[in-house]
Amino acid sequence: MSRRLLFPCLLLALAACVRNPVTGKRQLSLLSTKDEIAIGQQGAQDARQSIGLLPNPAVQEYVARVGQSLAAKSERPDLPWSFQVLDDPTVNAFALPGGPIFVTRGILAHMNSEAELAAVLGHEIGHVTARHSATQITRAQLSQLGLGLGTVLVPDLARFGGLASAGLQLLLLKHGRDAETQADELGLRYMLDARYDPREMVDLFQMLSRVSGTEGSRLPTWLATHPNPEDRLKETRQRLAALNVDFSTLQVEQAPFLRLLQDMPYGQNPRQGFFQGTRFLHPELRFQMEFPQGWQTANQTQAVLAVSPRQDALVGLGVVGNVPPEQALQQFFSNQAVQPLPVAPTGLPPLTRYFEARTEQGALQGVTSFVSHGGSTYQLIGYTAAGQLATHEPAFRATLASFRELTDPAVLGVQPARIDLVTLGEPMTLEQFNARNPSTIPLEELATLNGLTPGETMPAGRSVKRVVGGVPPRSP
Repeated sequence: MSRRLLFPCLLLALAACVRNPVTGKRQLSLLSTKDEIAIGQQGAQDARQSIGLLPNPAVQEYVARVGQSLAAKSERPDLPWSFQVLDDPTVNAFALPGGPIFVTRGILAHMNSEAELAAVLGHEIGHVTARHSATQITRAQLSQLGLGLGTVLVPDLARFGGLASAGLQLLLLKHGRDAETQADELGLRYMLDARYDPREMVDLFQMLSRVSGTEGSRLPTWLATHPNPEDRLKETRQRLAALNVDFSTLQVEQAPFLRLLQDMPYGQNPRQGFFQGTRFLHPELRFQMEFPQGWQTANQTQAVLAVSPRQDALVGLGVVGNVPPEQALQQFFSNQAVQPLPVAPTGLPPLTRYFEARTEQGALQGVTSFVSHGGSTYQLIGYTAAGQLATHEPAFRATLASFRELTDPAVLGVQPARIDLVTLGEPMTLEQFNARNPSTIPLEELATLNGLTPGETMPAGRSVKRVVGGVPPRSP
């Protein structure tokens, strides 16, 4: 039997027909509940390390409380559910198999009630209870003719340099329309069971339809992973119209939720590093670095990187830790799949070496440096497919050589923009509010943040968000 035929046979032999907890129907699956939990826990750990949690215990506890109250009403209450807030400005939320659910501070900032939060968490719980990710992973494995889960989810490049993670690949498995519809239906049911007003789903979907992705964030936007918000808004209105419910008995909880947002960072947190054009500046770690023009950049908790326009090369910087640079270099080449190339580096940091790495998809070639800065060791690395090193080497060299200390006092002292709540003493429009209480974001964005339309009059006593502070405009 050929290897090509052997892989599908092995997979089908290992697969089992499991009962879907939501539909009750049996379906083919390569993942048991134990497998789901293990994959989800690993993905959650990767997400926390790569992106980072919002350092606000009150917000974390609030979101966890709402999430646990909804999960308790689901078909899988005994899963090890967890609900955490990522320190990322993107408007997004995602669920991993087996129970870990994340929302970003970006989506929290755009919500205006606890019931809206319940709508998002209920939707993500629905993805887990209906085993949507487990089904996608099964299909991905079968379509890959038995290549292991790690091969399906983790690019080979991630093994060298530590600049990517399996957890972030999991959330890129976009759900189809049927799965999104089912998750919406389940989320509405969980909201009702937990006594939340499901009409807040309308405001939520309207906001999601208006908002755009935050440039330079570490996650894809909600619109990239949750398609068709306009169609889903229409379907949600139809479901609400069919309900026979006394909505006056259900909770919205606007005031306590808005109080939670006071002083929350808004947009990119420049203390964690930010880009000005191609230049990356990190005030906390006091370094700067220049990246190639036209390359797509990303700033993660443990790394900052750039991918070439053709996505055939990567260059970046990762934190190694307290290991001396000499030891870190030795550890890099201790991997049997990585070998040094006989190329003498010139004009680069002392501990710089060219290398070749063998992967399942072919050979890679690149250059890496290990440098000490501020008590930590950093790895600077650039790599591409073997045979392409000469094409990208100038960009690699320029980027690695640009690493240096950051000394600009204005940059070192920069603080993130934050949300400030103002209680209205009289009715006014958002335009009048903005004239009296200026924000550092455009009026249209401010309207979306508050769930308002331009010209709409707000009543006295309402708490209104504005955004203050942030990175000052770049000097010409």
